[in-house]
Amino acid sequence: MNAVTEKKPRLTTSAMIASIAGDDQPTRPAPFGHALVAEAERRQNIVGMTADLSKYTDLHIFAQAFPKRYFQMGMAEQLLMGAAGGMAKEGFIPFATTYAVFATRRAYDFIHQVIAEENLNVKICAALPGLTTGYGPSHQATEDLAMMRAIPNMTVIDPCDALEIEQAVPAIAAHNGPVYMRLLRGKVPAVLDEYNYKFELGKAKMLRDGKDVLIISSGLMTMRALEAAKVLDDGSASVGVLHVPTIKPLDEAAIIEQCRRPGRLVIVAENHSVIGGLGEAVTRALVMARVMPEFRHVALPDRFLDAGALPTLHDRYGISTTVLVENIKTWLK
Repeated sequence: MNAVTEKKPRLTTSAMIASIAGDDQPTRPAPFGHALVAEAERRQNIVGMTADLSKYTDLHIFAQAFPKRYFQMGMAEQLLMGAAGGMAKEGFIPFATTYAVFATRRAYDFIHQVIAEENLNVKICAALPGLTTGYGPSHQATEDLAMMRAIPNMTVIDPCDALEIEQAVPAIAAHNGPVYMRLLRGKVPAVLDEYNYKFELGKAKMLRDGKDVLIISSGLMTMRALEAAKVLDDGSASVGVLHVPTIKPLDEAAIIEQCRRPGRLVIVAENHSVIGGLGEAVTRALVMARVMPEFRHVALPDRFLDAGALPTLHDRYGISTTVLVENIKTWLK
C-alpha cells in the first residue's frame, strides 16, 4: 500500500511587486508620468522615449497625452540612448526611460560616448533602482550610482518620494546637460509633504534636527531614516535627517557643516552597494575637509543579492526601518 504524501502549500513571494509603499501609507500614482506631461505642456521640445517599458516606467501617461512626441524604440537600450543623443542634437529634450540595470549596464558605453562626452541634453530616468525588485541580480541595479557618478558631465539624482519626483522633473528639464535620475514608479509613497520640502538641484536639505544621530540619506532610505527617527523619538535617541537627493554634484558644504557638530553619530544610508555611491562620496568630502565624526554606513553588500520578497530582502540586507532602528540602538550603546 502506497503511503499518501500530503503536499505542502507552495510559498509565494512579492518579487514581482516593485512598490516600496507600506501598508496604509499615503501614495500618489505615477508621479513621473504626470509631472512629465505637465512639463511637456510648457516645453514643446520635450519628447518621451523608452525601450519597450513605457507601462513600467509610467511613461505611458506621457504617450497617451502626446502620442506624436512619444518614441518606442523596442528592446534595444543602446539604440534608445543613441537616438536620445540624436534628438538632443536637434534641439529636443529627450526623457529616455527604461530599467536602471538596462540603462546603466547594457547601454553604458552609449551614454558615455554619445551623450555625456558631448554634454547633450538627455534625461535618463531609470526605474527599479537599487533593491526595489525581488527578481534578483538581473534586475537589481545595486551599482548604478557608482557607474553614473564616474561619467563626466553627468548629474545624478536619487529622489525620495512622489513629491520629489514631481518637483525634480521640471528641475532637470530646465538643467542644460545630461541627467541620470532614479525613478520610483506606480503608487509612490508621499513622505516629504509634511516637511514643507522643495527640491533644488544640487542641494541637500535638513528635514529634521537631532542631537544624538545624523542620518545622511538619499532615495527611499530617506523615507526609512525619517521612519526610524520617529520610532526612536520614544526617548531612545534624537535623530536628525539630512536628505541628499543630488548625488552628483554633491552638496559638500551642507554635509560638512552638519558633520562638524560634535557628539553625533553620523550614518550614511543608501539603497546602493557599499561601493561607489553616496557613502563613499560623503566620506571623501569629510576626509578632504579633515572632519572625522564617528561614522557608520548602511548600504547593500558588495555581492550579488538574493531574489525574493522585498520586505524579506530589505530586512536581510539591513535597509528596512526595523533593522535600521535596531542598529542605531546598538551603535549608541
